[in-house]
Amino acid sequence: MPTDTTAAAASTGQQAAGTSGRKKGRKGRLLVLVLVLALIGGVAYGAYWSVSTVRASFPQTKGSITLEGLSGPVDVRRDGYGIPQIYASSDEDLFMAQGYVQAQDRFYEMDVRRHMTSGRLSEMFGAGQVDNDAFLRTLGWDRVAKQEYEEKLSPATKKYLQAYAKGVNAYLEGKQGKDISLEYAALSFENDYKPGAWTPVDSVAWLKAMAWDLRGNMQDEIDRALLTSRLGPKQIADLYPSYPYSRNKPIVQEGGYDEGSGTFEAEGGSGDGEGEGDGTGSGEGAGSELGGGTEGGTGAGAEGDAAGFESQLTGLQRVLEDLPTAVGVNGDGIGSNSWVVSGQHTVSGKPLLANDPHLSASLPSVWYQMGLHCRSVSDNCRYDVTGYTFAGMPGVIIGHNQDIAWGLTNSGVDVTDLYLEKITGDGYQYGDKVVPFETREETIKVAGGASRKIVVRETNNGPLLSDRSDELVKTGKKATVDRSAPDRGDGYAVALRWTALDPGRTMDAVFAINRAKDWDDFREASELFEVPSQNLVYADTEGHIGYTLPGRIPTRAEKHDGSVPAPGWDPDYEWTGWVDQDELPYEFDPERGYIVTANQAVVDEDYPYTLTTDWGYGARSQRINDLIQSKIKDGGKISTDDMRQMQLDNSSAVAKLLVPELLKIDVDDEHVREAQKLLEGWDYTQDADSAAAAYFNSVWRNILKLSFGHKLPKEVRVKGQCLWVEPANTTGPADEAGKVRECGQRSASQAQPDGGDRWFEVVRRLMADEDSEWWTTPKRGTRPAAENRDQLFKRALIDARWELTAKLGKDIDTWSWGRLHRLFLDNQTLGTDGPGFVKYVLNRGPWKLGGGEATVNATGWNAAGGYGVVWVPSMRMVVNLGDLDKSRWINLTGASGHAYNAHYVDQTDKWAEGELLEWAYSEKAVEDSTSDHLVLKP
Repeated sequence: MPTDTTAAAASTGQQAAGTSGRKKGRKGRLLVLVLVLALIGGVAYGAYWSVSTVRASFPQTKGSITLEGLSGPVDVRRDGYGIPQIYASSDEDLFMAQGYVQAQDRFYEMDVRRHMTSGRLSEMFGAGQVDNDAFLRTLGWDRVAKQEYEEKLSPATKKYLQAYAKGVNAYLEGKQGKDISLEYAALSFENDYKPGAWTPVDSVAWLKAMAWDLRGNMQDEIDRALLTSRLGPKQIADLYPSYPYSRNKPIVQEGGYDEGSGTFEAEGGSGDGEGEGDGTGSGEGAGSELGGGTEGGTGAGAEGDAAGFESQLTGLQRVLEDLPTAVGVNGDGIGSNSWVVSGQHTVSGKPLLANDPHLSASLPSVWYQMGLHCRSVSDNCRYDVTGYTFAGMPGVIIGHNQDIAWGLTNSGVDVTDLYLEKITGDGYQYGDKVVPFETREETIKVAGGASRKIVVRETNNGPLLSDRSDELVKTGKKATVDRSAPDRGDGYAVALRWTALDPGRTMDAVFAINRAKDWDDFREASELFEVPSQNLVYADTEGHIGYTLPGRIPTRAEKHDGSVPAPGWDPDYEWTGWVDQDELPYEFDPERGYIVTANQAVVDEDYPYTLTTDWGYGARSQRINDLIQSKIKDGGKISTDDMRQMQLDNSSAVAKLLVPELLKIDVDDEHVREAQKLLEGWDYTQDADSAAAAYFNSVWRNILKLSFGHKLPKEVRVKGQCLWVEPANTTGPADEAGKVRECGQRSASQAQPDGGDRWFEVVRRLMADEDSEWWTTPKRGTRPAAENRDQLFKRALIDARWELTAKLGKDIDTWSWGRLHRLFLDNQTLGTDGPGFVKYVLNRGPWKLGGGEATVNATGWNAAGGYGVVWVPSMRMVVNLGDLDKSRWINLTGASGHAYNAHYVDQTDKWAEGELLEWAYSEKAVEDSTSDHLVLKP
């Protein structure tokens, strides 16, 4: 049992020193808020929450603590932002201490995550989470994680996971909920939930949640099928244009696939082989056949009545939207930036590596900063690594050790497929036979209520997601299939094939990368990084840079490209295998001296495998390429601060395209002309204080709404936005013109058109066709109709002026982008669904931000839903391989998950301003930056 040998420091002296409590001058506000909580809890339950109640869970960060199970003393040094650096003499002690320290700061977050991944949220939050739990039980993340732990992971990895769990449990021992976090104190008013012991499988399962957020094009599969209810094949093809290789460069620009050896070569490669798929990643072939799937196929797009399958996918989409936001936002715009520049182009003569992953905003941040240091690196203690990890997982996910640095971005590779399944009795059709389901019964325990039982059914293509939604089983109408499909009966079910549902070795990869010493070690380690498939960039202290694409990536038969749901009864649509690791793209020390990954296409059109039909379209990546080129031309050199400034670039690619045309529009209304003049001389940068950026983004939003949004089916439009439209597979009261009223069904953060770089490309390709049907819109109220591009642009200029007048006021001198584009940080459980006063206590914001969709400073917003920030650079880092102590980093929030702890959001202001913190690595630098020193003793 842990014993506190410095109890006085923990309860009085430490707080007086201000090392863990609220900063000086804030105590009065704290007391007011505690009294508010007293109103919530005290009036109803006779409880009173004092300042000591709020502070009870703050961690001890000074003095010493005895932990049973350590083999030697461990030093935990925290800097002025509470970021811990741990020093130990054995691997087991190092990871046990990591578990203890992360539990000190973030256990409530860890506990929620493990309940989410295991489908047990109802145990904490009651009946409102049963549907989420049923969906997650159907996916079976925790079952797969258990298989990984028992069957796939190395003995060393299991040892580290066990040590980590031992550290977490040492922290929990003897503590009541209120001693762990404020949220448990709040939950105690509603139920008698008490956190249980941590297990190694709890750590492994979180990788499944991250894989889900980065799962590829499943959303595009759903959307393409749903669009068929209102749009024809040519229209859908317009909305999914091919990747612009001639304008936006892929990641790998040197080398190629060698047909002779059947491997990818970093230098050379024939590049002219004919392999499976067209490798274009275009989506054009898929779009041109919708609804028909690929030519000759029986996918969801073939001739027939689409209503049944549209209904299924709508139900699936609603289930996906309702998953906890901690899993993240998966949409067209979301992505990440990472790039590396070799020493030939840097001030230090050694590489620089930058990374900023884009994820949904959360409080606390999904990332946890820390360092893991062996006092002496040896066979007994092999780690000296620092960077970003997840609370609940040992090791470091992104960062550097003494020899190498690495960063990650989502590759976008297609590793999910939806399958239609013909159900007959207790089985499903496969070929000419009926195969029985694999089934299992799951019991969902519910806080404050009776347990619920569900039955999970699986086919050879994976679990039936349609079992988890009432709408998905209402399949009385025809699903969209061709004439050779089996009789539909009551309709088809929907199954999911996903690489993450097969046990893998990604947890092994984390530790292998953490201790890699050079490129060969790194490549070997990355082969274990199976799910999610990521772009990995690399640099080392010897001056080398590199890129590699790892992952378990499926191959498909020629007729199936993964762009639309496939017929599960047809064996020709099964996955045929996996791309061999030697065939996957990579680069090492390219002649140009830098590598950029920002979710663009990985390789050119000559690559023999179709990795996806839905790359990001390269607006961000090409801007980063251009920024690097502008710095290094004529022998210029790049500094650490130059890399930081690139991360903050706010330039809008779509503004550069549209503004010259918008300024040509002759506008009669003087108030609209006044707003239009804001665009004159604007440099296209979306700073938070820019009135021009505010107006342009409103114009862009209205262009999208008028040209596309009003023509899309209700299933993808914003919930509650209603239109009178021509009937299309729908019923309802018709107006005198024969139109029906249809209301959108999708959440504001997921609706279309979202305004991401796919929509940039759609509009770019339509610009020359001034009379395209997309540029038409009817008269609405006093707003004029449009019959061509310039008329629609004029209408958008008018609509934007009056929209911003309503939102920001008539005086355009008071307008600014930041007033529209605001970030709110919400606690992911009680901060979103708790009582109003509890939300006030736990949540923070707003922050007025610059940046936007598809800019390098990618503060994402959904143009269909509004201007608020929905995803962000979740952290930023720049690693200096010439002097690791000159590296810089920042987190979205702070190290602590405890509301009113000094480190709850102490990095957010600096993050919003684009600042980076010093990142101490060497023992001396860490010692010099230490504010609090805790010794964990055996």
